[in-house]
Amino acid sequence: MSGHIFFVENYYGFDDGIYSGLRFAEYVSGREGPLSRIMAETPTYFSTPAIQAHCGDEVKYGVVERLTAELKKDFDRVIDINGARVVFADGWGLVRASSNLPELVLRFEAKTEKRLAEIKQTFRDYLSRYPEVSTKWENE
Repeated sequence: MSGHIFFVENYYGFDDGIYSGLRFAEYVSGREGPLSRIMAETPTYFSTPAIQAHCGDEVKYGVVERLTAELKKDFDRVIDINGARVVFADGWGLVRASSNLPELVLRFEAKTEKRLAEIKQTFRDYLSRYPEVSTKWENE
């Protein structure tokens, strides 16, 4: 999403454009037909840009800490490194405190546009419990 490519399997712990290119070549070499068809058959996901919700610098880390605890009670898979990433079977949602702005940063990804909207709404519902977080999201 930010120009970095990470791999689930055979991941060697670094971000490397040449390695990414070789993995892409490996992927297409195992398929027949023109590249346009291979790409058309490759699963795609829907994602958002980085969305910002204003939250004061003095409270943003506390909000994320409390929100992370709530999410961990309600969802099975919550990764709590630098915020909270809730992993669903068909997508994920992330909220974290911006390191340099009075904002919370949110990102979402899902297999369908409908599911993407549902995951966003889930996070909107949780964040609505925090009056110190703006209900107006930028870049949405």
